[in-house]
Amino acid sequence: MADATNRPGPALRRSDLIGRKWAPEIVSALRAGPRRFSELRAGIPGLGDTVPSRRLAELERVGIVSRAPFAEIPPRVEYTLTPAGLALERLLAAIERWNRE
Repeated sequence: MADATNRPGPALRRSDLIGRKWAPEIVSALRAGPRRFSELRAGIPGLGDTVPSRRLAELERVGIVSRAPFAEIPPRVEYTLTPAGLALERLLAAIERWNRE
């Protein structure tokens, strides 16, 4: 559950994230494969800096997204869907199809 500052507490569950701002869009954007933060921002209109950073950290914490840092200069980090994230993406795609019908 989230506290008064809208930060997730220790009991954050995967299902809690589905309705959070930008979470479905981030999961859908990662469907095509690994993405850097800047690629996610460029691919999702209206996506800022603060909320997606927080949302990616939450998605990583519950096992939907994995974060892979690379020891390069400049530093590079890529985000990708885990098996649980792929399952969620399929669910979100089904909901989107249902919405259109």
